Amino acid sequence: MNPLFVGSIVLGYFILLIGISWLTSKNAKSTDFYTASRESKWYLVAFGMIGASLSGVTFISVPGEVANSNFYYFQVVLGYLVGYFVIAKVLLPLYYKLNLVSIYTYLEQRFGFWSYKSGAFFFLISRIIGASFRLFLVAGVLQIAFFDSYELPFWLSVLTTILLIWLYTFRGGIKTIVWTDTLQTTFMLVAVIVSILFIKNELSWTWTELTSNLLEDERSTIFNWDWQSGRNFFKQFFSGAFIAIVMTGLDQDMMQKNLTCKNIGEAQKNVFWFCIILVIVNFLFLSLGVLLYQYAEIGGISIPDRSDNLFPLLAMNEFSAFASIAFLLGITAAAYSSADSALTALTTSFCVDFLGFKTENYEAKKKLRTSVHFGFSIILFFVILIYQAINDESIINSLFIAAGYTYGPLLGLFAFGIFTKWQVKDNLVPWVAILSPLVSYVINLNSEALLGGYKFGFEILILNGLIMFAGLFLIRKSKS
Repeated sequence: MNPLFVGSIVLGYFILLIGISWLTSKNAKSTDFYTASRESKWYLVAFGMIGASLSGVTFISVPGEVANSNFYYFQVVLGYLVGYFVIAKVLLPLYYKLNLVSIYTYLEQRFGFWSYKSGAFFFLISRIIGASFRLFLVAGVLQIAFFDSYELPFWLSVLTTILLIWLYTFRGGIKTIVWTDTLQTTFMLVAVIVSILFIKNELSWTWTELTSNLLEDERSTIFNWDWQSGRNFFKQFFSGAFIAIVMTGLDQDMMQKNLTCKNIGEAQKNVFWFCIILVIVNFLFLSLGVLLYQYAEIGGISIPDRSDNLFPLLAMNEFSAFASIAFLLGITAAAYSSADSALTALTTSFCVDFLGFKTENYEAKKKLRTSVHFGFSIILFFVILIYQAINDESIINSLFIAAGYTYGPLLGLFAFGIFTKWQVKDNLVPWVAILSPLVSYVINLNSEALLGGYKFGFEILILNGLIMFAGLFLIRKSKS
């Protein structure tokens, strides 16, 4: 595809986003950056959250990963249903009852200052890592499709990516994100559907033949019952439940969108519909992965060594012009739908949790908020470059491995706060929060020797949360 054509498509897409930003931020109050005045429609939030949850990680890594792990990722997706039920019935009522802007202020009310700062700090680390992974994907696609043609460096691709995000989020914040996420989810779903249709038509398959070829392929195997495998069903299912709880329910980024709904009933409705659609969409992406490999094998196309490159290379070099354009818009939308809200959530958390912003002084501190927003853009830029230099694994695995260690302390803190009545020695909580992932890491390295061949998968997150919970139990006060 002509690189100038690619550049014009991406530029046109962002002009559209900036237009939405201008409309949504027109006459906006400072509180709209943080809560959108709690006036968002639940169906807009639900639809937009699909794109934010899936992101560029799902768009690229999930289809490519089926060659290495079949449909086993779907076991994690099934576990999401349990996790989202807990979010809707336990966490959302708590957040709405306390009328929170940053969800980590709950920890200050429950335990104290140091617990609060520990929770907010681990969110910042987790979200910076996650957003960087996702932006790394889209920057890589832009590099292949546009910047490589003019021998421009990767850092320029990353800088362009982040600058474009900053331009359409620095004014409207979460109010803008709710609307841009809706648009971006649409582009993302259109891309995967167009890709499946292209492969079907190119191979001259009927729908019956496509379904048959998909089901008969070994890569479409969903369940793994080998208990020693890191992809065993029970490990992945329960990991999925806890991943949903921590990466949505204990994540300021995702919860900030839910908290823009006008009441708890609408927020819960949003979560229930969102999780059902999410399962269906993930199944589509896994199916696309098998079809991509079949298309390459039948056409004698060389499979790239790195699975994350399969979809981009086929879409940009082998697909029709229309399908390539759909892919380009889809991957751009997928990556930005999570990265833009992450930048807004990082700004919100830092301003509220560390700089002490209150509702009554949002307007007075608007310039400082803009500076923080810009500062996190710079941080993401450098983290992406570091990740690009050291990464040697599939993005989807890297993301969840990192999440297992950084979200574990949050899981333990919230679980201890919600399900017990004990107080803790607040000044010791940061030390427990640091030791918890370190101990988990050591156990993970030696698990085969210590546990008779057992290998941890994504469930390292559960172990981390349990260690944090046990540590809080040990530093509890004598009276509740």
